[in-house]
Order: sequence, then C-alpha cells, then structure tokens
Amino acid sequence: MQLEATSMTPVINRLKRAQGQLAAVTRMLEEGSDCKDVVTQLSAVSKALDRAGFAIIASGMEQCLADPEREMDKKELEKLFLSLA
Repeated sequence: MQLEATSMTPVINRLKRAQGQLAAVTRMLEEGSDCKDVVTQLSAVSKALDRAGFAIIASGMEQCLADPEREMDKKELEKLFLSLA
C-alpha cells in the first residue's frame, strides 16, 4: 500500500521534530545533563514517534476503507497497529 504524500505532511513534520528532540537527548547525555531532564526529553521523542506511527496506520486504514481493492487487508493492518502498541 502506497501512502499519499499529501496526507503525510503532518507526519513528516512530527518526525522532523522528533529527530531534533533525539539530537537534543544525545547532546544532553554528552554534556552530562540531569537524568530527569534526559528521561523527560526521551519520553517526548518516544511519544512523537508513536503518534507518527499511529497516524500512518490510520491513514492506511482510511485508504483501505475507501478502496477495498487495496493490497492490505484488515489482518495486516491490525498487525501493523499492534506492532506499535
């Protein structure tokens, strides 16, 4: 199943923010930052990645519902969803 590029713009933006947050975590570790601050930032990265994944799956589900001829079936979409859970 191909994702529609136009519907992925918010996901791409979220991933770019997460990439910046992850770079900040790495920098914080290299600089010996406080453990609480590092974990808080790492948690934000993790949540951003989860949300991006769920948005991608939701878009795939929407496309499959609109066009039942798509390659992915319900079971495959469920497997993708559970891989993020």
